Amino acid sequence: MPIEMDPDRFDALVDQALDGIPDEIAAFVENVAVLVEQEPPEDEPDDLLGLYDGVALTERWGSSPMELPDRILIFRGPLLDLCDSAEELVEEVRITVVHEVAHHFGIDDDRLHELGYA
Repeated sequence: MPIEMDPDRFDALVDQALDGIPDEIAAFVENVAVLVEQEPPEDEPDDLLGLYDGVALTERWGSSPMELPDRILIFRGPLLDLCDSAEELVEEVRITVVHEVAHHFGIDDDRLHELGYA
């Protein structure tokens, strides 16, 4: 059965997950906005938990000073629907945030699955 959580508390879980990323890795995350949305876009699966929208660091050829930030979107509705407890939600949010940050570094879904983040 899905759980309920107010948006501010959910945002705090995302912040907590971001704070849990080791400093030596977080230092390389730049020009990325992390946003919480209620639901995935209409052209994506309804049960999508997160989405990286940008160009991975491994595929960049430099930076443009006027470049818009990449985005990591975390979808509150599907995460709440997936989880049966607050403890499970904390873990799923953590996994989703790490998964999407990993895409920023060019790590694909197959490798993330091997590492337990898919």
